[in-house]
Amino acid sequence: MNFFEQFGFPVAKAICYSGFRDGQQPGGVSPSYDEVKDDLLILQKNWKYLRLYDCDTHAETVLQVISKENFDFKIMLGAFIEAEMNNFGCPWGGGVYEEEQLVANRKKNEERIQKLIDWANKFPDIIFSLSVGNEACVDWTDHYVPVKRVIEFVRRVKKSSKQPVTFCENYVPWLSKLKPLTAEVDFISIHTYPVWEYKHIHEAIEYTRANYEAVLNLYPEIPVVITEAGWATNSNGRGIQPEQVNEENQKTYFEDLMNWSEKNKVLTFFFEAFDEAWKGSSDPNEPEKHWGLFHTDRTPKIAMK
Repeated sequence: MNFFEQFGFPVAKAICYSGFRDGQQPGGVSPSYDEVKDDLLILQKNWKYLRLYDCDTHAETVLQVISKENFDFKIMLGAFIEAEMNNFGCPWGGGVYEEEQLVANRKKNEERIQKLIDWANKFPDIIFSLSVGNEACVDWTDHYVPVKRVIEFVRRVKKSSKQPVTFCENYVPWLSKLKPLTAEVDFISIHTYPVWEYKHIHEAIEYTRANYEAVLNLYPEIPVVITEAGWATNSNGRGIQPEQVNEENQKTYFEDLMNWSEKNKVLTFFFEAFDEAWKGSSDPNEPEKHWGLFHTDRTPKIAMK
């Protein structure tokens, strides 16, 4: 059974939304009410489901705008949990912290999970599902949280809210280390990025399908959602071959993914709505900055023309 049938939600398109513009970033300047409203006016033309990553000032503004302006969006709301254990295998040198920082992170994570619960109960008509974290168990993460701890968070949120609860992670850990978590979540949320794994654009949709089916076949009784899948449009060579990323390839992958998702009734959040200049290194060609279907100035890339 797919997510829509399991929980009775209408079939519609979904996208990851983070509205930080040039000069803005999490923990710093956040988008204003009017900036968020402008973004939602753009997004409402194509999408119903939005994914937000944390219970921060930006997410609070998004919920307020949807509520006050009567936008027809439904939100998957996340709590961004930070490292509670060192990960010495993080390939870019992050993931290792002083014990004092890890202790502070554990406290902060508790607070974020409580805020997730509070907002879920405050906006029950807008928030349709909840995630207790993002990419915190995969081998390469710089914010590692043990699976047992994630299970604690899932149980706590399920006990105090009515929405379906999940944990968003790369597809690989769901095939092994996250098996205990599958007994706790209401649905499985996977991330699949063919371009990060050096796949050619003509291999991309089949690779995504294979990732999805590998998880689905292992847990056939649990709905599987794709909470991130996308294609960058620029790269300096850091992790992604520059010749593979451009707006034409993004358009191809976007259209192939949307057609496949619609045909198979798979809730799929495309990553992402807008480019974000704050991400990654200071290099303007850093691939982390260039996943949006729209540029930072909100002009559309060719997939949206």
